[in-house]
Amino acid sequence: MNKNAWREKFLLNEDLNFLLTNRIPRVAATRFMGWFSRIQSPVLTRLSIAVWRLFTDLDLSEAKQQSFQSLRDCFTRELKPGLRPFDPDPAVVCSPSDAIVGACGPIDGTDVLQAKGFPYPLRELLRSEDMAQRMQGGRYTTLRLTSAMYHRFHAPHALAVDRVTYISGDTWNVNPIALKRVERLFCKNERAVIECRLPGLGDAPLILVPVAAVLVASIRLHWLNILLHLRWPGPNVIPCAASMAKGEEMGWFEHGSTIIVLTPPGLDPVPGIESGVRIKAGQALLRQRADGSQAGQSEAV
Repeated sequence: MNKNAWREKFLLNEDLNFLLTNRIPRVAATRFMGWFSRIQSPVLTRLSIAVWRLFTDLDLSEAKQQSFQSLRDCFTRELKPGLRPFDPDPAVVCSPSDAIVGACGPIDGTDVLQAKGFPYPLRELLRSEDMAQRMQGGRYTTLRLTSAMYHRFHAPHALAVDRVTYISGDTWNVNPIALKRVERLFCKNERAVIECRLPGLGDAPLILVPVAAVLVASIRLHWLNILLHLRWPGPNVIPCAASMAKGEEMGWFEHGSTIIVLTPPGLDPVPGIESGVRIKAGQALLRQRADGSQAGQSEAV
């Protein structure tokens, strides 16, 4: 059996996949990986990458550097300049990261979906009834980053960051198998709620929620200059005053995980954006309606 056939057999065996990625001491395994990934050893790093490639389609041809001192350096690698251009149209909100599109749709009511038949309350994800109400009438888009993908994420539009709320939690895997089995998974895992405004769209609200997962429980946000992780003591609510240009790097995960993008009313998905589609950072995700309605007009207050 060749490598790809073996890998596909493992990935498609849902019971085995769930057992090996979730029925383990998740937090302990995640802390161990955090320690292991920082070991400075080119030889160990090359061996680790070779093992990593047994389970993924890891492609480092776009990486700015081709040799790494640690596994963490590979996880958080930069790309060669110009490989992720952002759509310059001010009416377009772009994908903040490379990803596979997961559940997505309108925010109509109190719940959104993590997978078919598996809703979760938006207020529980955000830990705020007020924030959930502000996003009513908008859209949610779930972006899943696989472990082999580029792990940095960028501003999807010119924006101002007002507040970050760090929520410590569990480290369930966030692959489709787990999303079909673990209720309210995104509400259980470690995450950061990044509250933004879109000055170019009437100061309409936009919220990004990077969600950590098993083996990845560290989120770096550049403007905070701290590493948010399971042992970080807080404070949990961090006021900000950061402005970012469209496409500017916001931060990174230290492995692979999920970003939930909550956008205001008045934006519709561009053709082709649907569950299961692979997209890249900078690709158009949503567009302001052609009828001229402003994104901020119908937002809840």
